[in-house]
Amino acid sequence: MAPDRGDASTFKDRVDGVLWRFVGAEADRLAAIDAALDPVADQLRAAVVAGKRLRAAFCYWGWRAAGQPDSDAMVRAAASMELVHAAAVVHDDLIDDSPLRRGRPTVHMALRSAVAGRPRAAHTGQALAMLVGDLLMSLAGQLFATSGLPAAYLGRARPLWGTLARELIAGECLEILHTAGTPDVAASLKVVRYKTAKYTVEQPLLIGGALAGAGDRLCAGYSGYGVPLGEAFQLRDDLLGLFGDERLTGKSAADDLRGHRPTALLAETWRLADDTERERLRALLGRPDPDGECLDTVRELMRRLKAPDRVEVMIGERVDAALAALDTLHLPAPSAEALHALAHSATVRQY
Repeated sequence: MAPDRGDASTFKDRVDGVLWRFVGAEADRLAAIDAALDPVADQLRAAVVAGKRLRAAFCYWGWRAAGQPDSDAMVRAAASMELVHAAAVVHDDLIDDSPLRRGRPTVHMALRSAVAGRPRAAHTGQALAMLVGDLLMSLAGQLFATSGLPAAYLGRARPLWGTLARELIAGECLEILHTAGTPDVAASLKVVRYKTAKYTVEQPLLIGGALAGAGDRLCAGYSGYGVPLGEAFQLRDDLLGLFGDERLTGKSAADDLRGHRPTALLAETWRLADDTERERLRALLGRPDPDGECLDTVRELMRRLKAPDRVEVMIGERVDAALAALDTLHLPAPSAEALHALAHSATVRQY
């Protein structure tokens, strides 16, 4: 039976199974080349152990909403979106030098530990992690191409992969270029759109739709739903990054503060702050190892200025816009219900 709103966990299990088998086999092939590659192969497997599988779900329902039936081949194609995400996570953690992801050491930190006895272990771990991310992106294309869907279907969607990669890299580059700069709301929202929103929701939907032969009107509706929802997803992530429970987020609450990242939350705080508050904030940002007192000071300032409240408003506005766009499409009930449920899962969460 095709997954619907009532059995989203069944769909997640199917995607998990695809990823674990596919990446596990590829990791085994890598390790077979030389025993020295065992730690790299282990991190390849670890990169897909867990996840919400939202990107796969959006791709799958982009297919179903265009009138196509459930298909194991489509689940394989949709699972490739998770390998794009896994690659982006490895590279993002490497760029930001983040120590934790989902409560475990990030790939570059794990590989640094694995080669601890070697000279320049930190550099070696970073270099190996970069290559793990590259391989994951390559495997995403391989899984998509070998999903079992007809070649004509795959051909319709192939051009979108170039768009997905270009926009994802553009967003990552913009974040790097704006890091440690003067916070700016418009610049932060552009990073949100290109680094996360498009490859998390819009492009998976459009790829699923292209595979299914969706028309222009439906694809425009996917974008109208996907872009604001993807932005809301990242805005929620930014709030959780600083104010969430680390036991649930699995990440250090100090990451954005230490990295002086151009989040919309920081930009809103800066916009609302007076000159004295900005000087205080400037002194706290970018510290190599911010302590609990530093975190508490920044959180208190943000709360006093009501910056988190403003970001909550931004999230609500975007969710409303996404659902309004979805409702204009008059999709079959199972698809409409699933996409409504996914909007909730993406934006009303604690991790």
